[in-house]
Amino acid sequence: MIPDSDKVAALIRETAETDILPRFRALADEEVREKGPGNLVTAADLAAEARLSRGLVGIVPGSVVVGEEAVETEPERMARLDGAPPVWIVDPVDGTGNFVDGSPEFAVMVAYLVGGDCVAGWIHDPVRDVTAAAMRGDGAWMADRRLAVAAPADLEELSGALYYRSRVPEFRDHLRAARARLGAIRNHRCAGQEYLRLVEERIHFAVFSRLNPWDHVAGALIHGEAGGVNARLDGSPYRPDWARDATWTPRRGLMMAPDRATWRRLHRLFFSTAPGWTGAIFEDEAAAD
Repeated sequence: MIPDSDKVAALIRETAETDILPRFRALADEEVREKGPGNLVTAADLAAEARLSRGLVGIVPGSVVVGEEAVETEPERMARLDGAPPVWIVDPVDGTGNFVDGSPEFAVMVAYLVGGDCVAGWIHDPVRDVTAAAMRGDGAWMADRRLAVAAPADLEELSGALYYRSRVPEFRDHLRAARARLGAIRNHRCAGQEYLRLVEERIHFAVFSRLNPWDHVAGALIHGEAGGVNARLDGSPYRPDWARDATWTPRRGLMMAPDRATWRRLHRLFFSTAPGWTGAIFEDEAAAD
């Protein structure tokens, strides 16, 4: 069953208005705690995930929910990604650190999977009150506006976000030199906001090393439906179940670009020419210009 996109968007907006925005810049001390060093959760995260979980299962009876906060206390919920029922993936407040700091750079993200494949996704910006949504094969939309990625550009004009770190000094130096060849790079500490910037033609690319499904499943679909090219660092498509592969390999990481040629150029700049890089990428890479 494919859900009614407008019903999902309305539920997300209601959740933002009821559980998130009233707490924005009004959190009490007891409404914020650390799940781990620097990893925060708030009363808004918990209330929003609970409301979304109830409402989404109501929209598609028999579906199940994998929410970021529920997985934190019940890691076995990730096994639902492999089950037969349709799956909702929920990030109730992406960019919780920003939310706690009073920055408007946070978002609500919801994805809908059938048979392990994402067929619909939504990213809502509560402060701007806008929602990007996509159904597979139907483009990406913000209300009645069709979304698109930025046009390709020369390397020195490419702007984007780079969420990629390394403990290897040589690789860190390599990335620092690579960044210097590009245009403006700024991280907003929120994957959802980066995806919105990508499909509103405000930045050209984004690179992520962490692959949590609630951070990327909806965004990868929306970005692709807006005309962009995104893939893991070996050129394979991103799938939510791969987030459980905790061992670093050249497959780890996800890169978004306006088109395949730009994806290749960025890959060569950041990774293919890096010390010790051993990962293959697109099958026809040898023929790439």
